Amino acid sequence: MEKRVKHVDRLMNRTLPADFPDPVERGGADDVLAVLALSESIRRDLTARRGGDIREAILLGATWAEVAAAMDTTPDEARAVLRDWTDRQHSLIQTGAAPDEAQPRGVEEDRHAAVLALIEMADGRRTETGSHD
Repeated sequence: MEKRVKHVDRLMNRTLPADFPDPVERGGADDVLAVLALSESIRRDLTARRGGDIREAILLGATWAEVAAAMDTTPDEARAVLRDWTDRQHSLIQTGAAPDEAQPRGVEEDRHAAVLALIEMADGRRTETGSHD
């Protein structure tokens, strides 16, 4: 984000008058391209983390209605994000786990089932423990 801000600042300097009294760097096409690339990278990172953040919120006692409000969406759309995330995580582990893995597949099956159970919770219900594993 800091790198993006530096490029945006240089681009904003383009709006300053030509006779601006202080020395400034004025942005160019390279700065715009950097802003686009960095913005896309940030978007991808945030999107990839959304499912885990939703899971964490629910495990720590947030309701589906609260999660949906925070995301400016519906509870069912928030559930769909979590379902996609947990299914992708589960699939990665299923296809990439080695026979001598440190954690048995059964543990992952239990975790996957636990997340699927969270998805089935009613919109206004909170987890009983208010904590996560």
